[in-house]
Amino acid sequence: MTARRTPRAWIFAGPAAALLTAFFAYPLAASLYQSFTTQDGGVTSFVGLAQYRRLLADPAFLHALANTALVLAVQVPVMIGLALALAFLLNQSWLRFRGTWRALYFLPAVTTLVAYAVVFQVLLKTDGGLANQVLGALGLHPVDWLNDPAWAKVALIGSITWRWTGYNAVILLAGLQAIGREQYEAAAVDGAGAVRTHLAVILPQLRPVLLFCVITSTIGTLQLFDENFVLTRGGPADATLTPVLYLYRVGFQQSDFGYAAAIAWAVVLVTGVISLLQFRLLGRGRG
Repeated sequence: MTARRTPRAWIFAGPAAALLTAFFAYPLAASLYQSFTTQDGGVTSFVGLAQYRRLLADPAFLHALANTALVLAVQVPVMIGLALALAFLLNQSWLRFRGTWRALYFLPAVTTLVAYAVVFQVLLKTDGGLANQVLGALGLHPVDWLNDPAWAKVALIGSITWRWTGYNAVILLAGLQAIGREQYEAAAVDGAGAVRTHLAVILPQLRPVLLFCVITSTIGTLQLFDENFVLTRGGPADATLTPVLYLYRVGFQQSDFGYAAAIAWAVVLVTGVISLLQFRLLGRGRG
């Protein structure tokens, strides 16, 4: 019976499989092969691992990795902490209009990347930007948000945090609501206060959801492109340059597609290694 059903199944699965092969599997394999090649005068030559050795000696790529590591180390913990606090607040029974608050905090996540980056570019203008107007009203000096290397990183981290905190809060809220009330009642019977209940009972139950948020946020940060491209173009002095933005420069501005493919696969490798480490560290003790 299974053998007779197989042709019928392929009638429905075949088009999807063909599209997946044409638009995902083949480009993926082609880019991997391209990372082992170089072009000279329109002639493609196989060079083995030469492009990857070039990566390890490329100061611009290493600088882009360092920038991303800094953003990752600061932005993801801050954002997840804020999202967790927000999820706990939105889960309180005494909070009125909870549905409205959830929608408002989730709204930035459905805003297009370029649109919100342009808004932040206007808000953070040195002359006339709302952020500097507020600082001026408080008697503080204006900040050159997008032209100072240190403040440009702060602006980038702030913009990403604004967009994705509500998204992660809603996911964490769903995890909180999946925890039965009996967990809270049992902790209260044992004499645990609110803080101890959340630290010793609720957070361990929430570990799989936290793991999901941390890993997806990490992947998003390692793939950072739109925000820094619109806000700063990777500047000033490459202070906000990321590997994906560097890939764009190499591939689409310098037409060095073999090297760009190697950068892409290096990002894939780094993302996979970091995600695996996070899974090993945060995934322990999952119930």
